[in-house]
Amino acid sequence: MAKQKQSDNFNMIATTLTGLEEVLAEELRALDMEFVKVGNRAVSFSGNLRQLYEANLWCRTAIRILKPIRNFKARNEQDLYEQVQKTNWSEVFDLKQTFAIDAVVSHSTFEHSLFVAQLTKDAIVDQFRKATGERPSVDRIRPDVRLNLHMHENMVTLSLDSSGDSLHRRGYRLQTNVAPLNEVLAAGIISLSGWDRKSPFVDPMCGSGTFLIEATLMAQNVAPGIFRRDPFAFESWKDYNQELFEMVWKTAEARERREPQATIIGYDIDADYVAAARKNIENAGLEHIIKVEEADFFQTNAPADQGVLVMNPPYNERIVSDDINQLYKQIGDTLKNNYQGFDAFVLTGNLEAAKNIGLRASRRTPLYNGAIDCRLLKYELYRGSRRGESKEQE
Repeated sequence: MAKQKQSDNFNMIATTLTGLEEVLAEELRALDMEFVKVGNRAVSFSGNLRQLYEANLWCRTAIRILKPIRNFKARNEQDLYEQVQKTNWSEVFDLKQTFAIDAVVSHSTFEHSLFVAQLTKDAIVDQFRKATGERPSVDRIRPDVRLNLHMHENMVTLSLDSSGDSLHRRGYRLQTNVAPLNEVLAAGIISLSGWDRKSPFVDPMCGSGTFLIEATLMAQNVAPGIFRRDPFAFESWKDYNQELFEMVWKTAEARERREPQATIIGYDIDADYVAAARKNIENAGLEHIIKVEEADFFQTNAPADQGVLVMNPPYNERIVSDDINQLYKQIGDTLKNNYQGFDAFVLTGNLEAAKNIGLRASRRTPLYNGAIDCRLLKYELYRGSRRGESKEQE
């Protein structure tokens, strides 16, 4: 594995959540990546070292950015061991650096990802030991170098993980509630809503404020990686270019818009959630833009003639409501009566209860909130009913 020149293009893979692949592909195209190709929970693309740094800093819907080292077929244990040893690992990391392997195995003769990770680790350690008489240490929690092994059927992609800690852990969220929404999912939902980043944005059940913060980061053009507390994994790589990364970071800071770009409002009926949301908003330095109030959604009204409303009401999974069907009926009534002119997006993992909203969804996007199978339901809330309007015109 030769040292990467700054200008050389190489292949990369960005992983994401089910249903957000197209959103991520658009983000990568916006960063001028080449050969962007959508896969299952992943998007492959090509770019240079600067773009690898940019992808980690700027992608809102990526979980990690991987740099493949080798692709090979492994029919059995010996194949896997021998193929892993074909990489000269001393070019990838030093004996004194710690490493870890994340393995994902699907539809393969190898049944256990832990076993595959162990075998890969043995092949790497044995190579070092044979060459130097010593072995590098494994650190599962905070390794210097993180490797990713993906095995589908018996095709293996062995990659360097450039991100380290998952990119959804932005770093602004210190206060969470019972069922906080993953930041990547929140950002993906806002992108799927088609919000223009200028019109009013409302989350009437805002919990710890994730939708509000992600929407504001988009509107203000703030790179989500800028809050990160831990270093990126690529900062421990042999070809890490500190000067280049500092340039990427400074460019990101310079692109941020200081003046508020949109009206962004959150409500929650629970005072503790409101306090948690305000704390997280403060951590993100966005308290001059986002307004959060303690309020019952059913008593609120739209702040403007049009805009986007996004909400993640209880599903009766982690947060249990007294009467889930009644709750969803009230959500539908409030949207219909108080938010005319808005586009409303409801993420729910309770499709039975969602029938009680009583409005016709113009779009249903399958997504997962953790392991919960969800739908993002879009409701276009016209002013008056459409029939009513045509009667008046007559």
